Amino acid sequence: QVQLAESGGGSLQAGGSLTLSCVASVSPKCIAWFRQVPGEESEGVAAVDTVGGELWYADSAKGRFTISRDNAKNTVFLQMSQLRPEDTAVYRCAADLRTPCDGWPISLLFDYWGQGTQVTVSS
Repeated sequence: QVQLAESGGGSLQAGGSLTLSCVASVSPKCIAWFRQVPGEESEGVAAVDTVGGELWYADSAKGRFTISRDNAKNTVFLQMSQLRPEDTAVYRCAADLRTPCDGWPISLLFDYWGQGTQVTVSS
């Protein structure tokens, strides 16, 4: 059974930084971060091809967020800086075992999901 576990969420003021972690029980070919606000669709934030190393970012994340991986620990990190109130959401990591992020940024194309971690940014 594939399990993903996020950690690192929290509450902070705008302009601050936070690093999220996602630990996978297997070695997926792709891990992505999505975020969701109640009543809105899930938004892809960033993704990493864990084999080839290619990275993808949503426009809203470019220049502020950095995704990285530690393959030895099946862990992916999302370093977030210059956080804004509009970054407030539940952040979930998702894994694709079969392709190197071919489904990015479509959430329905990712088969395995973590429970999520809340990030709250106040102004």
